[in-house]
This record gives sequence, C-alpha cells and structure tokens, in this order.
Amino acid sequence: MKQNFPGPEAATQRGDFSLQLSPTPRGARLARLLATEQLRSWGLPLDRTPQVVAELSANAVTHSRVPGRDFHLSLHVAAGTLRIEVTDTRDDRQPAPRIPCPDAEPGRGLLLVDALADRWGVTPGPPPRKTVWAEIDL
Repeated sequence: MKQNFPGPEAATQRGDFSLQLSPTPRGARLARLLATEQLRSWGLPLDRTPQVVAELSANAVTHSRVPGRDFHLSLHVAAGTLRIEVTDTRDDRQPAPRIPCPDAEPGRGLLLVDALADRWGVTPGPPPRKTVWAEIDL
C-alpha cells in the first residue's frame, strides 16, 4: 500500500493511495473498505466515494477478471478533486452504462457511478489494461 498525504486540509492538498487486489469478490470488498478508511484518515467526506469504489471494483472483478491477474485501485486528491481509478487486465471489455431489465438484479453499477460521480470515463492502458476512472469534486 502506498500512502502520501501531507495534512488535514484534504480538499486543497494532494494525496495518493494505491493498492493491488485479487480479482475476487473479497478483493472488491477490500477495495471499498480500505478506500473508506483512507478517505476517513484524510478527512474527506464518505457520502459518495465508497459506493463508486465498490461499483468500479465489482465491475473489474465481475466483467474483467483474468485468473492470475490482479486489479489495481488508486485514489488521487488534487485541486479539490478526488479521482478514483480501477485498472484491470481486460482491455477488450469496455464498460458502458445501460438500463437493465426491471427485474434483473445486476447491471446497474455504471448507472450508479454516473449518478454519484461528477465525471467518469475509460482510459486505455498498455495492453491488455484499461483504467475506469471517476472524479468527485470535493
């Protein structure tokens, strides 16, 4: 785990947090829990971010899992913006929000991210990676 945060003025300071997790439901759960603890230690609000981390991590585990290849979570704070990045190893699977069937349980993750984040998108990485990111204004 990499941590760097120089003070309690979280919204105006810079902070970085990064970790690699197994592409399992447990890994996705740990991503949310550890991100929540990091945000708490930085003094940042916990209203939207844990859910965004949970959805992006669950998508990496559910739709982009490759056995033996971990996913990576990063949190970056700069200039009043929190950026959440989840990098996985399936660049052939691009996320797209779509409205699921009314009685279907899965399929709402990116709709939630779209509703909770101020911005989100996908950045191609060196093959076979991609990074799905979301930004929340603090």
